[in-house]
Amino acid sequence: MSSIEGEKTNPIIEAVIAEDVSSTVAVAGHPLHAMSVHFPIALVIATLGCDVFYWWWGDPFWARAGLWAAGFGFAFGVAAGLVGTAELLLVRGIRLRVASWTHAVAAMTLVSIAGLNWGIRLEDHEAAVLPMGLMLSVLGALFTALAGWHGGKLVFDHGVGLIVSEDQ
Repeated sequence: MSSIEGEKTNPIIEAVIAEDVSSTVAVAGHPLHAMSVHFPIALVIATLGCDVFYWWWGDPFWARAGLWAAGFGFAFGVAAGLVGTAELLLVRGIRLRVASWTHAVAAMTLVSIAGLNWGIRLEDHEAAVLPMGLMLSVLGALFTALAGWHGGKLVFDHGVGLIVSEDQ
């Protein structure tokens, strides 16, 4: 074990800092991907909520709100995905972690589901909700959980976005 000023360091922390995982797409050291994923997450879950409310009450407002939530969830998901893909490709320490690739695949699948969910609503947003829209919304929520789990592993287990290099 190496030591810093006579103290023993944690071998897990040493493994984390062995490869640089600092963000290259950041503002003042704050990773843009971590800041941008909140919008698509909230909107995918909001789409599910709108679909459930439409199913319960049959109010066309909820079908229309679900159309907008699905559309903006897809658009913000694409934006967050582009930033995340840039991080994945530009930072070797992120590329080396299996959780990065699992997170990327789950997130790309989620964005695809969100796009399909929005696409089927464009022609007739009320008719699209039951059953296909609701099923896609549930699937989207499940992939949100899966992508979020692996994104959390990157932050909490691998220090992605937490360890800032001296260059920033």
